[in-house]
Amino acid sequence: MKQNRRVFVLGGAHTKYIGKFHPDFIWKGHPDFGVRDNPTIEEHLLTSIRSAVDDAGIEPGRIQKGYVGNFAGQLFARQGHLGAMAARAFPEFDGLPFTRTEGACASGGMAIVSGIEALQAGYDFVLAAGVEVQTTVNARVGAEYLATGGHYLLERDIDEFTFPAYFAVRTRDYCEATGTRVEDLAPVVAKAYANANRNPFAHMHGVSMSLENAATASKSNPHFLSNEALRPFLKVNDCSQVSDGSSSIVLVSEDGLRALGRSPDDAIEILSAVQKTGRLGHVDDTTRLVNVKNTIDQALEESNTAVSDMAVAEVHDCFAVSEVMMVEALGLAKFGQGAAHIASGATAIDGSLPMNTGGGLLAFGHPIGATGIKQVFEIARQMRGLCGDYQVGGAIKHGMAVNMGGDDCTVVTTVLRNNAS
Repeated sequence: MKQNRRVFVLGGAHTKYIGKFHPDFIWKGHPDFGVRDNPTIEEHLLTSIRSAVDDAGIEPGRIQKGYVGNFAGQLFARQGHLGAMAARAFPEFDGLPFTRTEGACASGGMAIVSGIEALQAGYDFVLAAGVEVQTTVNARVGAEYLATGGHYLLERDIDEFTFPAYFAVRTRDYCEATGTRVEDLAPVVAKAYANANRNPFAHMHGVSMSLENAATASKSNPHFLSNEALRPFLKVNDCSQVSDGSSSIVLVSEDGLRALGRSPDDAIEILSAVQKTGRLGHVDDTTRLVNVKNTIDQALEESNTAVSDMAVAEVHDCFAVSEVMMVEALGLAKFGQGAAHIASGATAIDGSLPMNTGGGLLAFGHPIGATGIKQVFEIARQMRGLCGDYQVGGAIKHGMAVNMGGDDCTVVTTVLRNNAS
């Protein structure tokens, strides 16, 4: 999308991303089980919205329009109509136009694209929020719900865990095509957990993961697919987390900044945001993320930047193989060399292009509708020097976020710039 008005991230917020193995998550083994409940989808959403408005330093009445990224609230939480739920955050929101966006795991990215379009249309203050609660059902029921993010009628029967099976196919085909071994993907997982251990917002903040544990199938890290042909290609720890949580950002135009007495140096600029949508149930090449690469190329062109300009990136590591393919789609490694690139330390916090510094979907967590918002706000937080123990060193001028929904189907790539660096 070519922007005719400049767009800025003025502020934002995350709730903690929680689920099984997080100390704040209530389940049958928790000492508070039966005493208190986990936060509802409304509580997660309204907490992040109110905190984002506070972080932006504006009155709630400044907000003119809002979008809420959410994939399956009506299934997991029995709650649809989440635009109207967001309007409950402040009395000043009553009557404003709030809309839910849905694009599977790219629902949050779509909320940002929609917010940018609203700013291009003449609004000056727009809220983009994302939320998901997924821990209300057991894993098999959850897998049934998540399968609706693919072509349900055509693809549901691949495995009862349909989405993990998609990426087991990709892992198998990629390894066969490149000579990569499944255990070569383990550095992706180990890095994610190491980063999350530094991040107090992360679902897996308190869970350690050695390279050996990530590489080895075990009782705690089993092969779990029922499809025998695919089972050897995916383990539990190769998968992103089933998380609850919410993230929100406030987007503002340059006129909006001026009305607040602020300058472009006081906010993080979004130079480009590109969404592309492929055909559901159709994959051109299981060894490459074709739609991802196309959004990256267009976002770089529209922002007049190159991958070499980026100092930090958030990419959609829904499964271990996904980050390997993302590295190759970015052109950081040749086909078949993505795993070796990650193993070299090039994507670590102190690497040449730090990637998923807070733990990514694998360990920061993946409350589906929130992820695209989280990625963009994490780039902004890095640029503002707010990431504490997982802060990237040095000044950060440019960063990128890549949010993918489905099996390389709906993709949003965003390029950001820190004008103060």
